[in-house]
Amino acid sequence: MEELKYWIWLSKIPELGSIKIQRLLAIYHHPKEIWNSKKEELKQVEGIGEKLAEEILKQEYRENLDILQNKMKEEKIELITLQDEAYPENLKHLYDKPISLYVQGDKSILNEFSLAMIGCRENSTYGRKVATAIGKGLAKRNIITISGLARGIDSISHRATIEENGKTIAVIGSGIDCIYPEENTKLAQEIVEKGGAIVSEYPPETKAERMNFPARNRIISALSSGVIVIEAKKKSGTMSTVDFALEQGKMVFAIPGNITNPNAEGTNELIKQGAKCVTCMQDIMEEYYF
Repeated sequence: MEELKYWIWLSKIPELGSIKIQRLLAIYHHPKEIWNSKKEELKQVEGIGEKLAEEILKQEYRENLDILQNKMKEEKIELITLQDEAYPENLKHLYDKPISLYVQGDKSILNEFSLAMIGCRENSTYGRKVATAIGKGLAKRNIITISGLARGIDSISHRATIEENGKTIAVIGSGIDCIYPEENTKLAQEIVEKGGAIVSEYPPETKAERMNFPARNRIISALSSGVIVIEAKKKSGTMSTVDFALEQGKMVFAIPGNITNPNAEGTNELIKQGAKCVTCMQDIMEEYYF
């Protein structure tokens, strides 16, 4: 428990991104050593200037860590660090891998085969029907689904999975105790109760911020073995997840949509660019020899 305090502290410093933390750990090996370092020492690390060194040493980030740990214990939130055996294998290859993951639920499924299901928040009736059918279809085949717990396609995908007694992983852009949108708090609880997991690289008490969601998207695609795009506008958070998936060499599937529907512009464009067109479950399954 004492050692985890230092990992929690490190994750609380918003100005420190994954790359800078990796550079620090390459020199100091453990957050405790960074905690005990001096400003002049920190400034010698690439990318850590005087201002950031002062930020790292601010007292405010070192306060109430015991309270936060007790809260995690009460709410059964575990912390997986980059140095733990349980750290997901699929994330190890990321250049900007999350240094630590806060997990509520079954952390073992983070290392199992899974497929991401993503799409727009303002889904159509068609999008709901397709997401429900695919979510249930994957659950029947004991395939774990991953999404972002957002309104629309994300929520529908999670819900369809658990309704079919499947397991699903929700990767969020806030602390696990600050579910966003708030209306999905009950859904998050059900995901955990059904054997799934809620995952975040942000410590408890972190509110949802716009900048957190693109970072969240890289984890969704990295954890999965492929990404299924249900509905998406041409410019959207969904398409940013696709960009991450392509960078990571993941298979991208897209559902064709009505050419008059703006929510289909992204998926139809993906198909033109080479994403696999999905019109039935077999289109997905044949790529993985199920």
